[in-house]
Amino acid sequence: MDFSSRGAQPAANPVQPTGGPAARNNNKNVDKQDTWYRIGIIGSIVAVVILLIALIFFISANNSNLNNNESSYINKSKLQAVFLNTGQVYFGNISQLNNQFLVLKNIYYLQTGSNSSSSTAKASTNVTLVKLGCELHMPYDQMVINRSQVTFWENLQSNGQVAKAVASWEQQHPNGQQCSDQSASASTSSGSTTQNAGTTTKP
Repeated sequence: MDFSSRGAQPAANPVQPTGGPAARNNNKNVDKQDTWYRIGIIGSIVAVVILLIALIFFISANNSNLNNNESSYINKSKLQAVFLNTGQVYFGNISQLNNQFLVLKNIYYLQTGSNSSSSTAKASTNVTLVKLGCELHMPYDQMVINRSQVTFWENLQSNGQVAKAVASWEQQHPNGQQCSDQSASASTSSGSTTQNAGTTTKP
C-alpha cells in the first residue's frame, strides 16, 4: 500500500477574483455611459443658455430698431404734440425718444377758462396756450415723460393755431419768459402765475 500520500491534503481550488474580465468590461461601459450622459446634460444646458442670450439680444435689437425708426419721424423744425393717457396734451419739441421715456422741451399746454354773461345767460369758453415755467413750483422748461403714459404724439404744421400762437409768443418775448411779475403775485392768486402765449380758440 502506498502511504506516501496519506497525510497530503487535497489541493484547494484557487479562488477566482470577483471582478473578472466581463465585470471589468461592464464597469467600463457603465462609466462611459455616465460620462456621455453628463456631457449630453452639460451640452443641453449650454445650448439653452446660448439660445436665451440670442433671444434677448434679438429682442433688444428689435426694440432699438423700433425706437430708431420712431425717432426718425420727429420733425426737428416743427413743434410736436404729446397726448397723455390722462387727457393732458403738451406741445413742444421732442429732443429724445426711446422705449422708456420721452424728453420734451420748449413746452406749452392748454388752459381753459369760462366767461359768463348775465345778460345772455350764456357761458363762453376761452382756451389759452400757456408757456411752462411760471407755475407755483417753477419747473424748468423740460419734461421727462414715461412712455407708458404717452398715448401718441404728432408733428404740428406751422399754419396751425398752436404753432402760430407759439411763434407770436416768441416774437413778443425775444429774451425768453420772465416770471418776476407772476411770482410776485403768486401768494394771492395762483392763476396769475401762468404766462399766456396767446389765445388759440375762442368758441
